[in-house]
Amino acid sequence: MLALLHTSPLHIPVFDALRDEDHRGLDLRHFVDEDLLSRARREGAEAVTDDVRKALHRAVAEGARAVLCTCSTIGGVAEAAAAEAGVPVLRVDRPMAAAAVAMGARVVVLATAESTLGPTVTLIEDEAHRAGRPVDVRTRLVEGAFARFEAGDTQGCARLVARAADEVTDADVILLAQASMTPAQHLTTTAVPVLSSPRPGLAAGAEATRPA
Repeated sequence: MLALLHTSPLHIPVFDALRDEDHRGLDLRHFVDEDLLSRARREGAEAVTDDVRKALHRAVAEGARAVLCTCSTIGGVAEAAAAEAGVPVLRVDRPMAAAAVAMGARVVVLATAESTLGPTVTLIEDEAHRAGRPVDVRTRLVEGAFARFEAGDTQGCARLVARAADEVTDADVILLAQASMTPAQHLTTTAVPVLSSPRPGLAAGAEATRPA
């Protein structure tokens, strides 16, 4: 079983649909704690470390062979707790970051929550270091998009993100920092490649559940 740690229930149908498309038969279990993101935005990601650990232990106790954290803001906290969890703990955006680094040095990160920008830049720089590649990361906060997402207006959020992506011209790749931004990937008209995290992240999570 692959456990998914979410900070919004709106992620559940997204990952269920991807499972049905790409990983039929994969047992997913969703754990949702919206307060984790709320507190991380107010106090910083490290403030929720203990609660993330508790969520991971609960998932393992219920049979998880691996845990995929779908929140980019707390993904680093979840990864850091992997040793204590006793099972692989992955962040959904790491495969996307690795792909972005492979595509070119000029990476533009779009986010709807400011708390995501720092962790995402750090992640990209880490992947660039691992790959031995140069990277120049620029960030942009898409104003108003997260409020729409929180209100359940996922299409309104996607339109704002797509508009921001279409304004990017001097980049090798555009990275959508949060899983919630994925619908914008199909609305953009920019010639710059646009990456999102759910599909490659779920693939990595599925692989982690397989016996060695």
